[in-house]
Amino acid sequence: MVNWVEAQKPLLHWLVHRAGLRQQAIEIEPGTVMCMWVPKHKATNKKAVVPEAAAITKTAIPAAPANAATSASEKPAVVLVHGFATEGIVTWQFQFGALTSQYDVYVPDLFFFGGSTTASADRSPGFQAECLAAALSRLGVERCTAVGFSYGGMVAFKMAERWPSLVTSLVVSGSVFAMTDSIGKATLDQLGFASSSELLMPESIKGLKALLSISMHKKLWFPDFLYRDFLEIMFSNRKERAELLEGLVISNQDAKVPTLDQRILLLWGENDNIFNLELAKKMKEQLGEKASVEIIENAGHLVHVERPCVYNLHLKKFLELVNSEDAEN
Repeated sequence: MVNWVEAQKPLLHWLVHRAGLRQQAIEIEPGTVMCMWVPKHKATNKKAVVPEAAAITKTAIPAAPANAATSASEKPAVVLVHGFATEGIVTWQFQFGALTSQYDVYVPDLFFFGGSTTASADRSPGFQAECLAAALSRLGVERCTAVGFSYGGMVAFKMAERWPSLVTSLVVSGSVFAMTDSIGKATLDQLGFASSSELLMPESIKGLKALLSISMHKKLWFPDFLYRDFLEIMFSNRKERAELLEGLVISNQDAKVPTLDQRILLLWGENDNIFNLELAKKMKEQLGEKASVEIIENAGHLVHVERPCVYNLHLKKFLELVNSEDAEN
């Protein structure tokens, strides 16, 4: 039988190509490969290999190698970092086309999503951030705005904290600095789930309906066969993804507010049931005067999907602001 969700992928790939992006595999180290949609002038026909100087264990990301693809027409770079349910281009399907005329857009797949894999046992957001930073360096990206949603927001926060010269501004939706014991327990108790895996990796149509109901402000109806098709293709690598969820949680004692000097936009759905608006306001206070909060009405956790036009308007306004400030400095 035809999987109707899988059948949409060729159309999505066609749209990504029309927007000027190409898929590139970047080898970080043997056994660790990150796949990413990149501007076509940065893509090559072979796997890009991060040089030894960019080893992911290093705290400094090196300058781009001499053979990195460059173009006189390069635009400011925007990196879209996806959440936990789906790969990059599915998560950002309503955003990449709105940005590519003015920006060089990069859409990575984090490990165990899309074609990205690693032999490393490290499952932390910090490891994802290290590898993403190394991959961007190999592609010649020296400065960027990172846009992170949910799980991708935690990765983006880590990357911004560790490499402020790379991530010069930040947009985060539906996320936190880190998933602490208390935040995780409070969220699961409020939503009525026993574990993060039960919430984020449903195994049944009923579970998937519950996840979407929690994630969206407006309740949508789909026939059961579409839910079944979605389950078949979107929740692969279950063992590794369960380990990613375990690697998210840190103790309250280890939690700290990152020191970030970048301009930061917290772009939030007013009705986010997973990371509510009060968390966003608290983070804004902790981050200081360079952070701002924009609230999108009639939207839940999946704010960029439910209200894409409004989301894109706020995002592009912020990008214009930070890039005009860069031009002045």
